[in-house]
Amino acid sequence: MLSIVVPAGELWDESKQEFIAVKEQKLQLEHSLVSIAKWERTWNKPFLSKKELSTEETTDYIRCMTITQNVDPNTYRFVTGDNLRQINAYMEAPMTAAWFKESGKGKMGREQITAEIIYYWMISHGIPFECQKWHLNSLLALIRTCNAKNQPPKKMSSKEIARSNSAINAARRKMLNSKG
Repeated sequence: MLSIVVPAGELWDESKQEFIAVKEQKLQLEHSLVSIAKWERTWNKPFLSKKELSTEETTDYIRCMTITQNVDPNTYRFVTGDNLRQINAYMEAPMTAAWFKESGKGKMGREQITAEIIYYWMISHGIPFECQKWHLNSLLALIRTCNAKNQPPKKMSSKEIARSNSAINAARRKMLNSKG
């Protein structure tokens, strides 16, 4: 979870011809599958794509990440550049000690990843739904770990089999004090 403080500000309400004071607000944010699903329901497009988000889309994602209750909607108009840097650093943090050997250029292949795809992966691996509230990178690391552990063992090549047999035979000869 990330905590940021959005500073106070003042807005002009054109219809009422008056200023609106917006108080400083502490926001608790969570970059999770729940946040992404909320955002995708509004924008009807994948959040996890290479396309950059517009200012409006970014602001809405911050709103979707917010777990603080009863936030004045005008608060999001005063998110600072420093707030955005904190949010981006938080979203990009690995949030896991696991590391993975990357195969090829793309981490997830060519498939377009949406919230529904991630939910499918959770269901197929038996990952409980409470994990949808985890930091997204932790959840994806768990899914990648499940994928890796569920892969059948890689078949050894002829050379690898010969090398293994040679090592086993050498160990037996040494153990039995034999020459062959």
